[in-house]
Amino acid sequence: MIQELRAALMGVTVYREILSKPLMKSARVLLDTLTESNGEAALEAYTALFYEMRQAGCTGLGGWLWDQLRYEESPYSRALGRGRTDPVLETAARNDVEALLQLAKLDCGRFITALRAILPEEFVPVLKSLPRWENDVPFDFQRLTEFYARNGAGLFARYQAFLWSQGRLIPVAEPDCPSEDELMGYTTQRDQVVANTRAFLSGQRVNDVLLYGDSGTGKSATVKSLLSVPGFENLRLIEVEKDGLRDIPGLIRSLGGRQQKFILFIDDLAFDQDDNTYSAVKTILEGGLERRPDNVAIYATSNRRLLVRQTFSDRCGDEVDVQETIQEKTALSDRFGLRIPYLALSKPEFLDLVECMAEQTELELDKETLRREAVKWDMRFPGRTPRSAQHLIASLRAR
Repeated sequence: MIQELRAALMGVTVYREILSKPLMKSARVLLDTLTESNGEAALEAYTALFYEMRQAGCTGLGGWLWDQLRYEESPYSRALGRGRTDPVLETAARNDVEALLQLAKLDCGRFITALRAILPEEFVPVLKSLPRWENDVPFDFQRLTEFYARNGAGLFARYQAFLWSQGRLIPVAEPDCPSEDELMGYTTQRDQVVANTRAFLSGQRVNDVLLYGDSGTGKSATVKSLLSVPGFENLRLIEVEKDGLRDIPGLIRSLGGRQQKFILFIDDLAFDQDDNTYSAVKTILEGGLERRPDNVAIYATSNRRLLVRQTFSDRCGDEVDVQETIQEKTALSDRFGLRIPYLALSKPEFLDLVECMAEQTELELDKETLRREAVKWDMRFPGRTPRSAQHLIASLRAR
């Protein structure tokens, strides 16, 4: 049985990446050394296999393989995730999974019995005390295939949020995604963003979105909260740092054809006049020779409506068509089809917001005193925004 299993694993083709994992290396060394009757090396491989399994937080090979096969991209998972079928690839993947499942189902007693036959007598106490792992398997090839067809594979099947930094994707296991109950004010603006995103998820071509306005009004929170909206499970949010804007075309290219929908989120977008990333963003929004995939949209926030900073010297330079140049540079915001303003609240709106936040946090303060404190706070810290209201409530609770 051990020799046949060793041979089957040597024939794995589609899931070869899994064989390179430390745990699987230990498993293959165990099979190799048992076949060669190298008892001490086999014992070392057995204990290493148990260690790697528990390091991964698994109690058996079946659970470990279930995670690896679901979230490690392979030719088969990529094909299914993009809606393609390939009978040859499917057969190869099925054979690989069957070989891996044979390994997971093998009882530890078989290994220990084989070790007993090739080790000296002094190892008997060690073999009796060896820890064992579970040999149950929580999946089969059909269930794995259904998972790929429903969720895709790789990082995008496992995570909803990512950072794009220095040319690579970094998964965010626990993204900061406020729920609707945590967002205060600006309901009309948020409804527009949600409606645009819902249409995007339904397969329609939608507008890129620019949320602009005063700092602290909840622009970024609005975008991040999309991941907590019911029915948006197929949405993936990728926050792009400004330094990574030039690499976005490569990222966009890699997202095409996948079943998930991707929002590339550029937070606090603004440019100096000579900023060399300006043209990159312009090309992304306008489109170049290469068409942007239908499953990718751009959402950005900015404290500036026109995005590009201007100085008086820009208007008084020696360029002949200076006004035309200024208009061309400041028109970048017009390339966002949906532009949503987030402006500071009026005084009555700010006072109502403070009352609402005080009620949510169970702040024990009468209405008249609370409003008086809010007016004083607004005079000391101008800016009637949800962030300012949060700071006021925190200050009052600390007293």
